[in-house]
Amino acid sequence: MLGFSEIFFRIILATFLGGLIGLERERSHKAAGLRTNAMVALGSVLLTIISVNAFQGEPYADPSRLISNIVVGIGFIGGGAILHQGSRVQGLTTAATLWVVAVIGIVVGVGFYREAVFSVALVYFILTVLWLIEKRNGKKILYQSFKEEEHAE
Repeated sequence: MLGFSEIFFRIILATFLGGLIGLERERSHKAAGLRTNAMVALGSVLLTIISVNAFQGEPYADPSRLISNIVVGIGFIGGGAILHQGSRVQGLTTAATLWVVAVIGIVVGVGFYREAVFSVALVYFILTVLWLIEKRNGKKILYQSFKEEEHAE
């Protein structure tokens, strides 16, 4: 069983890491910002800690059941973040970010701190550097090829 200080550390770390990702989303003026991402990470780490530790040694206990339901539940919330406006779809990155933040909370909850910190750095890279590359090159190319295919039919 984890001690209070270890549990406290995991809760603070997960909330902080989720908040870091949320800060980037806030900076980008997205609906799911600092507070939302911090809360998703907090909820995920709490449920993971409970799942892994509270039912240890119980017959028929399966810690993965609660964890798998976190992933499903966040997928449901993320689905609500996706909006269709004519031929445009918005919110895919927000939905994916919420899902990844939940998984980062799970990762911290089971004690994989380095992996969680590395993942946050990777998420930040994806949301900033790859966004710049996509904005500069990718979307134009994809949009042009999509339009060419549309007109060819």
